[in-house]
Amino acid sequence: MTRITEQPSLYRHLEKMSVEELTANINNEDKKVAIAIEKALPQLNKLITAIVEQLQHGGRMFYLGAGSGGRLSVLDAIELPTTYGIEKGIVNVILAGGLEHLIEAPEEKEDDTEAGWNELLKHNISPKDIVVGISASGTTPFVLSALQKCKANNITAGCIVSNPGSPIAGAAAIPVEVITGPEFVTGSTRMKCGTAQKMIFDMISTTTMIRLGRVEDNSMVNVLLINDKITDRAVKILMEKAAIKNYEEAKETLLKYGSVKKAMEAIEK
Repeated sequence: MTRITEQPSLYRHLEKMSVEELTANINNEDKKVAIAIEKALPQLNKLITAIVEQLQHGGRMFYLGAGSGGRLSVLDAIELPTTYGIEKGIVNVILAGGLEHLIEAPEEKEDDTEAGWNELLKHNISPKDIVVGISASGTTPFVLSALQKCKANNITAGCIVSNPGSPIAGAAAIPVEVITGPEFVTGSTRMKCGTAQKMIFDMISTTTMIRLGRVEDNSMVNVLLINDKITDRAVKILMEKAAIKNYEEAKETLLKYGSVKKAMEAIEK
């Protein structure tokens, strides 16, 4: 395979560049990310469709990753119960080194060929579920070995990688290859690869939640009322949808039923 992610940066002598030059050049590289994702949309669409189907039939989704990509998937998953009101445990993350070590970056754990599958087994992984492996290089042992076990056990697996023809893509039923090119700092895949991963996680989770009916029109009608800011936003959504002009009346109704969606269902009865 060609390790594009490890190829030399297109820029030399970074230490001699001014702040203005550095930021302009990094920005020029970042512009390439959306174009790379656009080329991968057909495969990404297949992956999202498979995720939606598994979740509609009572399955769960598992992000499986290490390093920057794995940590970014944690950020995506932890916000979904609040934003869309889904039950915890529907979207999960298996992170090399464990979620309890999220901020410690134990990168040596990505070489563990048993831990990923063992963690999936602890969650009672089954063919009803779907696993999405995350690896910029496409070779991370933690991810590769787990996806191979998924394949052997008839568990649907996809992946997000940034090199073409990688072993992880070969182990995944639905590979998504987002080729962002050499990094600004040679081999620093927390940069363009990480940006691409974050954008793709947004696409996966948002599209999935919309397809599962967790959004109406363009509104978060199932958002959990966990603080004043979110409650205020929900009150205004309810006022618009139910044509309620009085803020306090709308807030009282919202708090009584717990979400915009439930309040609307009660109003429309």
